Amino acid sequence: MFDTMTVTKAAAGLFGAFLALLLAKWAAETVYHVGGHGDEPAYAIEAAEAEESAGEAETVSFEELLATADAEKGEKVFKKCAACHKVNGEDATGPHLNGVVGRAVASVAGFGYSGAMQSHGGDWTPEALDAFLTKPSAAVPGTSMSFSGLGKIGDRVNLIAYLQSTGG
Repeated sequence: MFDTMTVTKAAAGLFGAFLALLLAKWAAETVYHVGGHGDEPAYAIEAAEAEESAGEAETVSFEELLATADAEKGEKVFKKCAACHKVNGEDATGPHLNGVVGRAVASVAGFGYSGAMQSHGGDWTPEALDAFLTKPSAAVPGTSMSFSGLGKIGDRVNLIAYLQSTGG
């Protein structure tokens, strides 16, 4: 079926293609080399303006942000939550969230909360919701909620405004 010449040709083709790819890689690195050495970056990005604007953004209080929040945008953010929570009074994987703002933590009757959530105590104030929605596992260590959190404060305040609009 295969003779020595056929195997030799196949091996030569394979090794030749590999050699061509290595030469192309070497040529591309030579042509497109940016000149950095070691850990030294090839170019620097000035971040002074970004730091100044971040400092300005921090001066706006949470209450002011919540007062200007958009519940319609919060309803869109809620789609991330809708896999586990509902706002129609029915529990799903997580407890229902209609009327959650102002409600006591772990207070939905008949829902099986984690021990960490039951021992957390307090009420779901807008500030408490903001802290929890930032990173649930940091706000309530040991919670069974696997959601990683909402990094943008705008998303959090819009979601809280939407949850406020759902009533109890």
